[in-house]
Amino acid sequence: MKISLKYLLTGAIVLLAIATVLLKYWDYVDNPWTRDGQVRAEVIQITPRVSGPIVSLAVKDNQFVKAGDLLFEIDPRTFAVSLKQALAQYDKTGNSYLAQEKQVEAAEAQIDVSRASILQAQSAIKEATSTIAKNKAEFQRQQELLPQKATSQKSVDRARANYQVAIEQRNSAVASLSQARATLVQTEADLAETRANLGAPGEANASVREARASVEQAELNLEFTQVRAPVDGYVTNLNLRLGSQAVANQPALALVDVNSYWIVGFFRENTIEGILAGDKAIITLMSYPDKPLEGYVDSLGWGIAQDDGSTGFELLPNVSPTFEWIRLAQRVPVRIHMTKIPDGVALRVGTTSSVLVMTGASESGHDTPVPPVPSALR
Repeated sequence: MKISLKYLLTGAIVLLAIATVLLKYWDYVDNPWTRDGQVRAEVIQITPRVSGPIVSLAVKDNQFVKAGDLLFEIDPRTFAVSLKQALAQYDKTGNSYLAQEKQVEAAEAQIDVSRASILQAQSAIKEATSTIAKNKAEFQRQQELLPQKATSQKSVDRARANYQVAIEQRNSAVASLSQARATLVQTEADLAETRANLGAPGEANASVREARASVEQAELNLEFTQVRAPVDGYVTNLNLRLGSQAVANQPALALVDVNSYWIVGFFRENTIEGILAGDKAIITLMSYPDKPLEGYVDSLGWGIAQDDGSTGFELLPNVSPTFEWIRLAQRVPVRIHMTKIPDGVALRVGTTSSVLVMTGASESGHDTPVPPVPSALR
């Protein structure tokens, strides 16, 4: 009897253990999982903004850098000279602007002079007209007195001469008025041309703004000779050497942003139906099989590239042969955001991982520690 009880108890414990293992295993099998996962991160292509030989290389391959750290420096001497030239041109433009301002002031003063000349000529015409009337009356009076012997021929001749001089003075004043008016028109045209050459006044002047922009561009180019890290990250695949020619707008090195890691898992299309954004995910890196990472589903991809139907030889469609009794499920990318990374785990872009999504378990409400994915699922 004791032996039978012992066997029954042992059998019950074994069955309970087997049931526990099977239930736990089924918990993993029942949830979508894939061994086709990869570590991803934002990889920044560090691209110089100016060209020139590298005179300082402040980093080495696979080095960690902080945002703002110097990566390498391009020879700044050429750009320093360009800045001096831009500053000199800016000063020259400023002097030219001041000179044109003086020309505008001089043209405005000349207009005032021309207008004063017109007024003077008009006044001279009025005075000459009055003098003509007076001298004409005196000349006529002298002519009337001559037969009466009340005046002399000399007085008559003098009156005639004064009358003719007054007429000439008026004609001269009329000519001066015409000349003054023509001068005023020319002066106004000169003023308009001088103002057009000057442009907008003060800091709004186009020439001044252009010269100032050239200075700013030269300052930027000089600043661009020092290439700095835009984010915290790791320099990788560094092939630069001192003396190498950096080419503007051509990538020079890669920088992995350490604050941008995520996991992409490629799940079979027949397993993604139950996956929702926010579902808890367990990530097991192949390089750290006993240190699971926690995360949650960020999003699911909405499309993958299609080979069948793409243009092939002689513009005909490419169609891959298939077996009618076998249909291979497509893989849909699922983006996983990592929330907890254990100490000692170093993430590397492109490394392999297994991903298990616990459907129905949101990341915010599932705080219990999770074990690594079983070896069978890795």
